[in-house]
Amino acid sequence: MSDPELDTLAESARNRGLKLIRSRVRTPGKRRFGKVGLTDPKGKAVFGMDDKGPTAKPEDVEDYLRNLGAKDWGASLNVAVLPRKRKAKPARQAANDREPAPALKKPAKPKPAPKPKLRNAKPSDAPQIVELLKILTVEIDEKTVRTNLARLKKLGETPIVAVEDKLVIGLVGIHAMTSVHRPAPVGRIPVLAVAEKAHGRGLGRLLVEAAETWCRKQGCQILEVTSNDRLGEAHAFYRHMGYERTSIRFMKKL
Repeated sequence: MSDPELDTLAESARNRGLKLIRSRVRTPGKRRFGKVGLTDPKGKAVFGMDDKGPTAKPEDVEDYLRNLGAKDWGASLNVAVLPRKRKAKPARQAANDREPAPALKKPAKPKPAPKPKLRNAKPSDAPQIVELLKILTVEIDEKTVRTNLARLKKLGETPIVAVEDKLVIGLVGIHAMTSVHRPAPVGRIPVLAVAEKAHGRGLGRLLVEAAETWCRKQGCQILEVTSNDRLGEAHAFYRHMGYERTSIRFMKKL
């Protein structure tokens, strides 16, 4: 790996509370040249380390951190598993001439919740999109949303919405960017919002997967996500989906 790639790997380690240790051997061909390892903040070996220093390839450390991120997500979920209730056995009746009790009707099964449908956003969705964006602390008026939707439609990048009972309960933006330093277009998710009443139903995953499918069709080989620093839960969600933090975004108002 190049030095910039190792810097990115070190940043990924820091995001998980670990420290990347690089070999001090600078002569190619020697045993520990190019090796790296991981320690905790107190210097205790975690992965790819022995008494003399780093022993692992950067690619192995990268795989370890990626798997560790998925495990951290699973461990962070606050899920309680309730014990199964045993079915009460009916009491035995004495053998006699009594007529059998009438059979009880089984309660009707509850209807499953309707599955949201995904489609391209329409100008008439503007009022509901405005409300969705407030979840991200974004203030914008309906007229601007309609104007933006018209522009995005001309570019072939109309956002995808999730609709349930004629209500827009989710939104994901899509964008493909050609850059001089990339061999293929770079996909981006500039915005993702899910109505609070729809949380916990896997709608975020459904929208992200729809965006990934669209980006693949545009020939994108990687997909980037823009997420506000304050949205810690969103960051955990993206890590669970396989995304890694690779850079810091800077902004300047013009």
